Amino acid sequence: MTPDIETIGIADLFGPPSPARDRADARIMAAASGIGFMAVRDFPGDDWLTPDRRAQVLRIFSLAEAEKQKLLRWNFDRTKNNFYRGWFPLQPTAVSYKEGIDMGPDLAHAADVPASDDPLCEPTPLPTEDALPGWRAAAADYYRAMETVGNALMRSIARGLGLPETIFDAYFKHGISTLRLIRYPLRDANAGVDTSGPEFSVVHKGETRTIIGREHADSGFVTLLAQDGVEGLQAKNLAGEWIDVPPANGTLAVNFGQLLERWTGGRVRATRHRVIAPKTARFSIPFFYEPRVDAEIAPLPLTGAEPFEPFLYGDYLWEAATNFVEMSGIKHLRQPRRAKAS
Repeated sequence: MTPDIETIGIADLFGPPSPARDRADARIMAAASGIGFMAVRDFPGDDWLTPDRRAQVLRIFSLAEAEKQKLLRWNFDRTKNNFYRGWFPLQPTAVSYKEGIDMGPDLAHAADVPASDDPLCEPTPLPTEDALPGWRAAAADYYRAMETVGNALMRSIARGLGLPETIFDAYFKHGISTLRLIRYPLRDANAGVDTSGPEFSVVHKGETRTIIGREHADSGFVTLLAQDGVEGLQAKNLAGEWIDVPPANGTLAVNFGQLLERWTGGRVRATRHRVIAPKTARFSIPFFYEPRVDAEIAPLPLTGAEPFEPFLYGDYLWEAATNFVEMSGIKHLRQPRRAKAS
């Protein structure tokens, strides 16, 4: 494994206080405050991280085009009334060349999601049981497994910061975490897109490689990424060099978002990352662990942390998410739920 990205066994996070849990916390905090990336293994639900189990969730990409069309978002089909959740098709001229679906908590907790006029809380268009038998139950189970890991990691971060371990729990109760399924196909060389420019290609290990996922830092808190065994994900280390994030089975790649960096006064680091084209199609399953839409983000009791004006998570998320190509053209569809102090 690349020495810069550590793989940490986190089984002890799910048990009582112990020296072993303290050691796991220390390793997690070192990774979070250092490169801002790590891989984790040994946790409830890690049996999902095998090729066969991942394939159960990724079957959605085998849907006929007509079935995928039913799941499209409003900005790709104006007859739809889902703006934030749903399918995004390939954008042939975009740097980030991918298709997939964004799903919310109703996938796993349909009975517990309150009705809301907030597009961030809208129901997810999902394939029918007839179209994809057993798929919805598998995806829901995966979603719940990732929530459990997200909660354990946030508690570990809290302990690492010297805060009460449950300080974040209430924020994430009824959270709006997103499970995203992505397919990065090989780009058609005859698609009429000039990929020779610097934003489309990089030299990696002496080879020119196309960028299929533009360099960025995640906007939120914790991202849990199941890779499909195909290389391509890279993170920027402390020296500013791009290093590969190994796609090992049985592990999740974990990185932290800009909001968590801000909330923790910079103690947790949001790392920039990108995806370069492998030699084959690549599938990716990121889970973005997120709080309630109306959670108020206010300064934590951390010495030396920069104060900031409290704000609602939903307002922050909408502003950040609608800058991405697959969300283009929807920013005007939601107004901030709290007016900024003048």
